[in-house]
Amino acid sequence: MDLNKTVAIVTGANRGLGRHLAAGLVERGAKVYAAARNPETVDLPGVIPLKLDVTDAESIAAAAQAASDATLLVNNAGISTSAPLIVGDIDDVRCELNVNFFGPLTVTRAFAPVIENNGGGTVLNVLSVLSWFHPAALGSYAASKAAAWAMTDAVREELAPRGISVSALHVAYMDTDMAAGVPAEQKIDPADVATQALDGIESGLAEILADDTTRYVKQSLSSSNSA
Repeated sequence: MDLNKTVAIVTGANRGLGRHLAAGLVERGAKVYAAARNPETVDLPGVIPLKLDVTDAESIAAAAQAASDATLLVNNAGISTSAPLIVGDIDDVRCELNVNFFGPLTVTRAFAPVIENNGGGTVLNVLSVLSWFHPAALGSYAASKAAAWAMTDAVREELAPRGISVSALHVAYMDTDMAAGVPAEQKIDPADVATQALDGIESGLAEILADDTTRYVKQSLSSSNSA
């Protein structure tokens, strides 16, 4: 995909990885809608702030109408409540599934006809190494990302005949607000992750593994499946 000719919408673009993805797309010549629940928090030069709450159907529909020229959707918005599945607050579990699974699915459903009508394009889903590795302490987050990984694979097959490719970005800890409590030496620069993600989109990769931890876990998963 030639990002210089792309019209992109990035969810959760007001901070963290989303902000870096939006900035990188602008640098590569794309037109960028920087979507956030509160668009006034978007302070990135060169983007078009856009109101979008991935848990609100009316907000999603309005965003799809406003960004009717989109050819690239980046499903980046997400949350982590650190809720375990058994003793955690069930409302936290529901919230993570709502944002991390139903959110990107609903946004993709809304933008698929937009992208198709514009001649095809790409969807990038921001996932996690916890799509494959499921520690109890982060059970809710891991379950939501595992579900989003399955959704990504299924939607890739469903949208291919419509000229839309679907990519997954998997990454471990990044130096963002979500991983504020993680030691610095365990975190990767989100700017580097954004660069890898955009390079992967340009190369047409179905799966982008952004760090050594993620590559190791994926390789281990493949080895265990073949054992």
